[in-house]
Amino acid sequence: MTDCIFCRIVSGEIKGDLVYQDESVTAFRDVNPQAPVHVLIVPNTHIASIATLGDAELSQRLLAAAVRIAETEGLSHGFRLVTNTGPDAGQSVPHLHWHLLGGRPFGWPPG
Repeated sequence: MTDCIFCRIVSGEIKGDLVYQDESVTAFRDVNPQAPVHVLIVPNTHIASIATLGDAELSQRLLAAAVRIAETEGLSHGFRLVTNTGPDAGQSVPHLHWHLLGGRPFGWPPG
């Protein structure tokens, strides 16, 4: 999708601060971090949200990448993995993405 900023980062058309990339998943630092570590993890193919994912293998690859990145980023004390689905939940880019957050304690409930 040519007008999707995350698709453009995945393709390299727009430079992102990449921390991970393979044939299915790309991860890059958020430009507006909400924690010391704030990485966005996206599928390389355009999928609007988790509500339309429907691919168990890709879901597993995304989650495995999240764990790998958390280890690489030194988040041994814990991390939060969040996805927003739809405008009411705060999804601002209509491309499935997980926020990997860590490096500080978090409260509950969020937002």
